Amino acid sequence: MNTAYGSSAFGFEDLEAYKAAHVFQGQMYRLAAVLPEAEKFGLAQQIRRAAISLTNNLAEGYGRFTWQDTTHFCRQARGSLMELVDDLNVCRQNRYADEMRLVDLRKEAERVLLLLNGYIKYLQKNKAQVQS
Repeated sequence: MNTAYGSSAFGFEDLEAYKAAHVFQGQMYRLAAVLPEAEKFGLAQQIRRAAISLTNNLAEGYGRFTWQDTTHFCRQARGSLMELVDDLNVCRQNRYADEMRLVDLRKEAERVLLLLNGYIKYLQKNKAQVQS
């Protein structure tokens, strides 16, 4: 993956799950930027924290030594993704954004979830092979 800094030497940036999560993170940041002023220190801040947590946990997990640690951080990332889906529900309920935009973001969240689950499954399969 070519990053803003050139080719990735860190590895996690090459993961499909990370790439999708990173794109989704940016989309959620843009959503947070257009929320009403009343949500500036509430929902908008929560969206930004969860979006950062999503990709941070993938990066940290990749840097861990054991399959168990890596899987743990991937599950943490999945939890942050679920928080973001709930935030989308709040935005929909309160009509903070265009309905189609929220539908598209939810579809992107589903894509990230599938990739995360696939990565976790891959890690668990490799863990089982190493242990046998």
